[in-house]
Order: sequence, then structure tokens, then C-alpha cells
Amino acid sequence: MKHVLMAVSGPSGVGKGSIVKTIISRREDIVESVSCTTRPPREGEVNGREYFFLSHEEFQKRIEEKDFLEYDEHFGNYYGTPKSFVLETLKTKSVIMEIDVVGSLQAKEVYPDCVLVMIVPPSLEELKRRLIGRGTEDMEKIENRLARIEYELSHKDKYDYVIVNDDLETAIKEVEKIFDRE
Repeated sequence: MKHVLMAVSGPSGVGKGSIVKTIISRREDIVESVSCTTRPPREGEVNGREYFFLSHEEFQKRIEEKDFLEYDEHFGNYYGTPKSFVLETLKTKSVIMEIDVVGSLQAKEVYPDCVLVMIVPPSLEELKRRLIGRGTEDMEKIENRLARIEYELSHKDKYDYVIVNDDLETAIKEVEKIFDRE
């Protein structure tokens, strides 16, 4: 049986996290990738579960060794998907990554068999309703997230699959079918 590496991306509030978490909880043959970061652990976070916590020096060393499928810097800290972890895991299970468009395209470049899945909202109005409904951010942050959507969606033609999340359970089943098909 071939194991699949899948990168799932899409705009904030589209349901990527819910889709990934549900698939991981239902399927023993699929695991979520664990990323590396240079930010310090938050209360309750465990090294190797939420992230692999690395020093800036160790992260730089791994960049030089080309041990990332993708990486980026945000607010002074690095985040990246360790190629060694993913390749080792793929020997026994499929791997799903919830990462942004830039990271997905980098991962596809480094690992051409990576299956790219973009989750899109049924409409911009629905996405805005979902973001407001979460109640986790003020309107300025929501507007900033909405402004990024055009950029993200402009890359959807580079994805292997595009799924409209107008019903969460249907979207979850579509992603599971892609794993089975691939």
C-alpha cells in the first residue's frame, strides 16, 4: 500500500483545521505532520506533539541540511515541516499537513508526490460570517484575513484538488476519498 503526503490549505475560517482533526480522529492510517518552530513552548505544549521546539541555531542548521519540506519566518520565529520526520512516517502511514499556500507549493517542489488540496468557502460572505462567528478576532484582523483570500485563491489552479466546504461532513468525506484514490 502506498502512503500519501497531503498538504491542505485555504483561507482562514474555511474549516481546514476541523477537516484535518476529524480525519486524524477517524483514521489510524493517517497522521498529522508535526512542524518545527523556534518559538518557545506555550503552557501545556509538549515537544514532538504540538511542535518540535528548536533553537534558532538548530533550525538554521536544518535549513542548510535541506531538512525542510517547507519553512517560513513569522514574527521573528521560524516554522517548518521537517522532511526527515515526514519521510520516516510515510514508511508506515499517510501524512496530512495543514499549511498555507506558500508552504504547500514549497512542499510540492521538494516532494513532487505531495498531493495539494485547497479548501475554499462557498462564498466570501459565508467566510466572513464564519470568521465573525468564531469570535476570536476583532474586525481589523478579520478584514486582514479576508484581504489575503484573493492571493490564496489565485493559486488554486496549482492544486491537485479544490473542495468547496459548504457542508463540513461532505468536505471531510471528499478529503478521505482523495486519500483512498491516491
